Amino acid sequence: MTTTPSPAIAADLAPAGILRASVNLGNPVLAQGTPEAPGGVTVDLAREIGARLGLPVELLCFDAARKSFDAMAEGRADLCFLAVDPARETEVAFTAPYVVIEGVYAVPRGSALSTVEDVDAPGVRIGVKKGSAYDLFLSRSLAHATVVRGDEGVDVFRAEGLEVGAGIRQPLTAYVAAHPDLRLIEGRFMEIRQAVGTTVSRRPETVAFLRDTVEELKASGFVAESLRRSGQDAGLLAPPA
Repeated sequence: MTTTPSPAIAADLAPAGILRASVNLGNPVLAQGTPEAPGGVTVDLAREIGARLGLPVELLCFDAARKSFDAMAEGRADLCFLAVDPARETEVAFTAPYVVIEGVYAVPRGSALSTVEDVDAPGVRIGVKKGSAYDLFLSRSLAHATVVRGDEGVDVFRAEGLEVGAGIRQPLTAYVAAHPDLRLIEGRFMEIRQAVGTTVSRRPETVAFLRDTVEELKASGFVAESLRRSGQDAGLLAPPA
């Protein structure tokens, strides 16, 4: 059953009459392509939500989650696609996740670090992408290791000779495969729950529409098919809320 929103929901979510969706091209699992021709599951979701609202969709593309978040928080976007995090929930009302991905670590092949737990130790520096979900998580949860922020986690890890690089499993796995002097540490340090969001100032009915729509699109196979179509693993589909 397809959720049919009222005109009031469309007006609340997109008061300008155009649904402005911020898309993070910096996460290749969720979005690919160029700002002129983006693709991926977030783009498909934005267009489907726009279609259900009877609204044209404007895609605002960024190269980092923090920029996508800023567009949302500053009122330049109506919809965002970000990982659920307490630091963001002050500004963003999230749906349940539609995709769950993993945060993992890379280290030099000769590193003595062998488990996720080993990484949180004095003197260990971890390269992260500034403002990413894993930057927020590690900054909050590490007791001993130090977070070092850059435009890309692997870039600052390499450039500054850090002990560890953090990132999303799929792109970091590909990076390690292309650089035989590195290896992944087995296991994950976090689950990254990717969800649809809008500002907390929206009406409860609007947020409920987004939450119901995401659950329908998960259950119908829309999200899994979109992942497959964009070359991603359909197994990343989040479980029902």
